[in-house]
Amino acid sequence: MEASIVTVRPESMSGSLQKLAMFVGISGPSAGATRLSLYKVLIPPGGKAEPHSHAGHETAIYLIKGRVETRYGEGLRQSVINQAGDFIFIPPDLPHQPVNLSDTEFAEAIVARSDPNEQESVVPYSVEAE
Repeated sequence: MEASIVTVRPESMSGSLQKLAMFVGISGPSAGATRLSLYKVLIPPGGKAEPHSHAGHETAIYLIKGRVETRYGEGLRQSVINQAGDFIFIPPDLPHQPVNLSDTEFAEAIVARSDPNEQESVVPYSVEAE
C-alpha cells in the first residue's frame, strides 16, 4: 500500500471527556495515525476542564488565544499561568486541570498527544480522593 497525505477539515465541534469543546484534526480514526493526535480545543469564558490525566501519553499544547491557569500534580496544588504564544508540555500521567482566566473571551489551543485515539487515555482525577 502506497503512503499518502491525509487532509482533515473538521466541520463540527465535538465534546470531550474533559468537558471541553474540541475540533478533532489528526487521529487514528480521522487520518489513520498510529502514534499521535492533533486537535483544537476551546475553553469558554470562565470555563475549565474536568480534572484528568492521560495514561501513558505526553501532551504538547500551543496556546493560540487567552490566558489559562493549569492546576496540576497531587491534589492539583501546583499551578502555572500561560498566555497566548506559549508552548506547554504535560508529562504522561500528570493530573491537571486548565482554567480559562477570562470571564469574557474563549481560550483557544492546539493540542498534540502521543495517542492516536485521544479520548481513550483520559483518566478522570478526583481531588477529593486524596
